[in-house]
This record gives sequence, structure tokens and C-alpha cells, in this order.
Amino acid sequence: MRARWRQMGFVLLGLVLPFGLACASLSPARADEYPSRAIRLIVPFAAGGAADAVARLLAKRVGEKLGQTIVVENRGGAGAIIGTEAVKSAAPDGYTLLLGQSGPISINPAVYARLSYDPVKDFVPITMTSAYPYIMVVNASLGVKTLQEFVALAKSRPRGLNYGTTGVGGANHLITELFDQKAGIELTHIPYRGTSLAVADLIAGQVQVVFSDPVSALPHVNAGTLIALAVTSKDRSPVVPAVPTIAESGYPGFDAIGWHGILAPAGTPPEIVAKLNAEFVNALHEPEIRKLIEPQAIQAVGNSGDAFAAFIQHDIALWKQVASQAHVEVK
Repeated sequence: MRARWRQMGFVLLGLVLPFGLACASLSPARADEYPSRAIRLIVPFAAGGAADAVARLLAKRVGEKLGQTIVVENRGGAGAIIGTEAVKSAAPDGYTLLLGQSGPISINPAVYARLSYDPVKDFVPITMTSAYPYIMVVNASLGVKTLQEFVALAKSRPRGLNYGTTGVGGANHLITELFDQKAGIELTHIPYRGTSLAVADLIAGQVQVVFSDPVSALPHVNAGTLIALAVTSKDRSPVVPAVPTIAESGYPGFDAIGWHGILAPAGTPPEIVAKLNAEFVNALHEPEIRKLIEPQAIQAVGNSGDAFAAFIQHDIALWKQVASQAHVEVK
């Protein structure tokens, strides 16, 4: 009986080894042939915003370079968790990608007590596609024209000035909390269901300050109904070069930005990640693409996967510290 089992074992081994060698020989060929079908790029937001615009511009250009269609799929909802989780659960084969953003990747881990994904362990960063500062805007009737004047007014009226945001735990909520901590002031939080609603109430005088994305604020700044006091990035924005940074206005080191980037599910083969990085970065460095992205009041980036990964870890640490100190939690 034992002799029979040994004989069967040799037969099975003889069958398995050639099969394994055949599979191994196919793996590089499949990587070289990637992509052989359409790619999904999931945007965890509704259509029409800046993230969606960036995704569609890059999908068209990179798809042309790869010789396959990149289909943009909007899957918004639950603070961008639904779309982000869908990519986490997808096969790590390069055919499902995420247009990540600072909210779901950097801020959600800081404000959600329980989160269905780990932004560091569950994703492979490919490249940051674009970045933008938030603009601190006030109503022209408030009577302040500089950041220093606003801080002096806020200190004279503790909790007497209201700030509008996109909701508890949103990016501009935490940015305002970070500024409060740095400036030593206390503002009263008024959450809204979107930036446009907060800006509308800022114009109406219901709130006194909003840290707004550039697209929502600039038309009103240009019209003179709102005054831009500062931008939140460490360097001045080419979109509003005359507006000083918070850092140069008395708070050195202040640096908080919004961003978009391409990520893949963890476990995606390194050669596919490298190929995607090369194509997206090349597209982002094309003058034609930059000219199409910049009207969205954001800047094209295009960096290495390692640089993007390091930035994400730094961003998560920043917002965890801010949320903890401000006791911000979304349940």
C-alpha cells in the first residue's frame, strides 16, 4: 500500500511541477501585456466636482497612452467611504483604481472611530495628481482686510465669530480647528451640507469666515463680495498669487492642503504600479493637461509612488493630532 502511495505521489508531482512552471512562465507575459481590457477609475464623489474633472481628464489621456479605455465610475456617499471601500475590495490586478482625496484617505482615519479600510495597509499609492490650498475668506462687511486683523477681532470676541464648513469632520472643519489652535482663538462651528451653502451664508453674513476650496471662493473674491485673507499652503498659490500664506502672516510652518491622487488595491503587482505611475506622471507633466487642470483652480503634481506614500502618512498624522486636540469624532 505504501509503495502504491509513493508511486501516486511521484505521478502527482510530475503533473504539478510542469503546471507550476507553466504558470510561472505566464506571469511576466501577463504583466507585459497589461492592460488587456478596460480599467475602472472609481471616484468616491458625485459627478461634477474638481475630483471628477481631474479623473476624467486623466482617464482620457492615460487611456490613450495605454491603448485601453479608462472608465470613470462615480460612487459617492458616506463621506467617500463607499467608493473607497469598493476599491479596497477589488482584485489587485490593476483594473480597478481609486481617485483618492485628502478627505477619505487622510482625514477619515482621524475622525471616524471605526473605518472599514486602512488607507496605508489597503492601498498602494501610485501618484498624487493635483493639489490645492484652501482660501480663508471673510465677508467684506466684517471690516478686516488682513489675517492679523481677523485674529485680533476673534480674540476680542471669544466664540463670537462663526465659521462655516462642509460638516463635522470635513477637511475645512479640521483646517479651521488647526488654525484656531495655532492662533489661540475660539470660533463657533456652523456645519453645512456643502461648501456652496457655507459660502452663501458667508455672503449673507450668517457666518463670518470660511476656509473654502478655490473654485467656490474665487468668483466672489473677484466680485469683491468676499475678501481673501490667506491661503493654507506653505507657498503662495499661483491661482491667487497676491494672497499671502498663513505661514508668512505670523504662523510659521502652517501647511494644510487638499489633494487628489491615484491609488490601487494593496497587492497590485509592482510592475503594474510602475507602469501606471509612469503613464499618469507623464500625462500630468504635459502642458496641454496642465492647461486643462489649472482652470479648476488646482495645480497638477505627478510624483513618485514613494513620495506620495510618505506624504499620505504625514497627512494622516497631522489630522489625527488636530482631531484629537479638538475632540472631533464622527460616529
